Amino acid sequence: MIIITGAAGFIGSYLLHTLNRQGIEDIIIVDDFSRADKENNYLTAAYKSAIERKDFVKWLHETATTIDCLIHLGARTDTTEFDTDIFNELNLHYSKSLWQICSEKDIPFIYASSAATYGLGEHGYDDDESKITSLQPLNPYGQSKQDFDCWVLQQFKKPPFWYGLKFFNVYGPHESHKGRMASVIFHAFRQIKATGKMQLFKSHHPEYKDGGQLRDFIYVKDIVRIIEFLMHKKPACGIYNAGSGRSRTFEDLALATFSAMNIEPNIEFIDTPADIRDRYQYFTEANMAKLITAGFDIPFYDLEDGVMDYVKDYLEQRL
Repeated sequence: MIIITGAAGFIGSYLLHTLNRQGIEDIIIVDDFSRADKENNYLTAAYKSAIERKDFVKWLHETATTIDCLIHLGARTDTTEFDTDIFNELNLHYSKSLWQICSEKDIPFIYASSAATYGLGEHGYDDDESKITSLQPLNPYGQSKQDFDCWVLQQFKKPPFWYGLKFFNVYGPHESHKGRMASVIFHAFRQIKATGKMQLFKSHHPEYKDGGQLRDFIYVKDIVRIIEFLMHKKPACGIYNAGSGRSRTFEDLALATFSAMNIEPNIEFIDTPADIRDRYQYFTEANMAKLITAGFDIPFYDLEDGVMDYVKDYLEQRL
């Protein structure tokens, strides 16, 4: 049996459907299922049972069910939220409880960390665990992920296999409920469809031109392949980057979206919102050597190919 927390969310629900396409239905899904805007993410999926997030720790502690892997993707991911108590409860303490139970019951454990832990990238984007305590996240969300990573590395008792994944800028199907936190590609498609143009943030950094801000964009299909690789191949336990390993500009992303929609590019630059301007990352790029050395040899989607696939096979069919 596989358990997925955050199964009503973006990556969790895509993983759920991917497993279903492989004929795997012995799955328990966990989430806060009260949000109607997430229902379409799991409504047609096959699974054994659904457990509310608030009830799951007790269930996991008491169950005698054999669990092949617990994939913990549930988290509060809003980078504009600054109430640290929310992140401590949902991202830190909740995750600690799951880790401890998995350690006691010998349940393999995969969890979502985040590239937000890298902050401005002062120490690079290398998943060398000896460097993790030096990282300086820019917001409470990133700090909560950093706090859990650091706590994990201090633990003597561990699950039989465990992996933390530092997700970079993930895009793809099942993210429409994320609102402001959905990928730029999702927002670009909607803007272009409605207005024929796309707005990008101006650069407020002298070393970057408008639209020249760089991100490591990774398609959700590649994220799921990484998770499956870890589940089945069980390389050395640890914290791994989960990006494409190649940074691309937001202008590249915009042009790829216009091309996928077969529309002439029309880009307008607007000021970066004041509430995120001082904590804005101008460059991210995952060092993927650790995962590749561990045996992961599946090529990542190029940005243009991933955007084309997302637009043609999903967004144009549903939005």
